[in-house]
Amino acid sequence: MFLKGKSAIVTGSTSGIGLAIARALAAEGASVTINGFGEAAAIEAVRAELETLAGAPARYDGANLMDVAAIERMARDCHEATGGPDIIVNNAGMQHVSPIEEFPVDQYDRIVALNMSAAFHLTRMVVPMMKARKWGRILSTASAHSLVASPNKSAYVMTKHAIAGLTKTIALELATTGITVNCISPGYVWTTLVENQIPDTMKARGLTRDQVINDVLLAAQPTKKFVTPQEVAAMALFLCRDEAGSITGANMSVDGGWTAQ
Repeated sequence: MFLKGKSAIVTGSTSGIGLAIARALAAEGASVTINGFGEAAAIEAVRAELETLAGAPARYDGANLMDVAAIERMARDCHEATGGPDIIVNNAGMQHVSPIEEFPVDQYDRIVALNMSAAFHLTRMVVPMMKARKWGRILSTASAHSLVASPNKSAYVMTKHAIAGLTKTIALELATTGITVNCISPGYVWTTLVENQIPDTMKARGLTRDQVINDVLLAAQPTKKFVTPQEVAAMALFLCRDEAGSITGANMSVDGGWTAQ
């Protein structure tokens, strides 16, 4: 358990990719703080599972990532409880599909706050903590849309490109500190976020559900299959290893060949 004695914050981790990453970190001994939405009983079950996996305390923090003060408090609380965090994973995100001229302003503001600004603010808070320990791993879930675009996703694509840029910048700032900064760019992963955008895409493009899945989503991926959350989590776990200490400022594609085209 190579992460025994280390602690992590994983945002958007009560389901999907974030939960898979939290489980992978806990299985290697990390004390994990999860964050996200859901039923209290289900969240407690996940927290208890992570604690059992890690043999170390697991915490839940319901911080609203659209509130800067809440992000700051979450970072401080984790530091006081665990001495870390040694690892953060900026994973929380949301999507809305609409042509730009019809894009609801409130949805744009929410996507920017959650997908982009939250990552900036959590990173800003934990860097001094990691510097004091002379070790850290800052990871962000970007997307194939950090490298390429799709129509009707202007806000999402914009924020994911921003995550890639933030990753490069902070990696250069921290290059001599023992802290690495990387992002992971999955292709289409079968998660609630992807499933929920299907109706909007059906409406925007006048397609059936099966057409959206096969002719829009999987059309981009030469493997013709969805990426799994566990595949993304495996990459995140590798980037936390000491053997990955020279990988920083990288955008790691896990996309079934999408961006190779």
